[in-house]
Amino acid sequence: MATNLDIDPMLLERALAVSGERTKTAAVTRALEEYVARREQKRLLELFGALEWNREFDYKAERSRA
Repeated sequence: MATNLDIDPMLLERALAVSGERTKTAAVTRALEEYVARREQKRLLELFGALEWNREFDYKAERSRA
């Protein structure tokens, strides 16, 4: 899908340099993939401490098939 974007040329050049990608399209695609991955990780981190744990639960006993 073709999209016209007004991207800071200096920022795009830096993205090309640090990403190791050969094209601007590849650099932008990689940057967007990494951005999405980080945001998803951040949402997961926000869940820490949100769940209640039963310290008496024996997870090893639950693994047995008997």
